[in-house]
Amino acid sequence: MEQSEKEAIAAASEELSQEFKTLIDSQDMDSLKQLQHIILGRLQDSNAVLSHFNDYSENCYAEVSSDLYTNTRLLKSMKLDLDYIFQKLRSLKAKIKATYPDAFPDDSTIETLDRRPDLEIPQ
Repeated sequence: MEQSEKEAIAAASEELSQEFKTLIDSQDMDSLKQLQHIILGRLQDSNAVLSHFNDYSENCYAEVSSDLYTNTRLLKSMKLDLDYIFQKLRSLKAKIKATYPDAFPDDSTIETLDRRPDLEIPQ
């Protein structure tokens, strides 16, 4: 760009900014700046609180993570044990049912044999 074009653009920009200044009241601009500073302060306070909370959470997690890992391993082990137990029970039940077909009643006879009240029904 030539120097004259740059000067023309700068002059046009200056004139445009002067026109904008006449459209906006200086008191409104001051109040907007003040509100922006208040909002900035609140956001900085919130950011500090969140940073403190994140540090606290990180410390708490570090304290609990080993227990969580141990308990998770224990639960997985218990689940495997229970799966094994239920598998054995199913196979024993199948063997008993094959040997003694009347050992386990079907659904219709279970209802007649079971006379206990249903505690799930509201009274």
